[in-house]
Amino acid sequence: MPESSALPSQASTAPSTDPGVAAERTVLGEADIARALTRIAHEIVERNKGAADLLLLGIPTRGVQLAHRLAERLTQIEPAFDGEYGTLDVTMYRDDLRRQPTRAVGQTVLPGSLDGTIDDKVVVLVDDVLFSGRTIRAALDALNDLGRPRVVQLAALVDRGHRELPIRADYVGKNLPTSRSERVRVRLADVDGGTDSVVISGVAP
Repeated sequence: MPESSALPSQASTAPSTDPGVAAERTVLGEADIARALTRIAHEIVERNKGAADLLLLGIPTRGVQLAHRLAERLTQIEPAFDGEYGTLDVTMYRDDLRRQPTRAVGQTVLPGSLDGTIDDKVVVLVDDVLFSGRTIRAALDALNDLGRPRVVQLAALVDRGHRELPIRADYVGKNLPTSRSERVRVRLADVDGGTDSVVISGVAP
């Protein structure tokens, strides 16, 4: 399935208190994010011809909350889907540990019904922003320690480009062209407070 085109959204700007960062632009609002997740849920069901053996694994931090929201939508679309989702911590599989060795190690949590294995499951990794692809490479390595899934797919709320590895998302909420100097941040109400949004800001040289 080809990557989805950008969703229409009215961009807004907000002043920045950091003198080294340009004003933020909101590229996705709360309604845009809700529509994107609903569309991704439908695309997952369509591509896999249902939700049998489907397992959503969110990559912390915000990928976990997005997986939870996708699970809720999948339950509405496919009543047979049990609504379970899990968390995949990739901290110890990252390739930059030597440069940034001090990291808080999270926990990988699989739904109890899986009995600790992902064998023969259709695994959909869920992340907020797809950038270089290195986090997803770490996630694939982490999956190897959990079993042998039938297939692994990737859902990302935002794809900002600049890949450093041959990795591509199967489901994308918004393709967002950016420069490397820009920052893209996903804010979710249940993690960050406030309202859901995706904002982009330019870093001054």
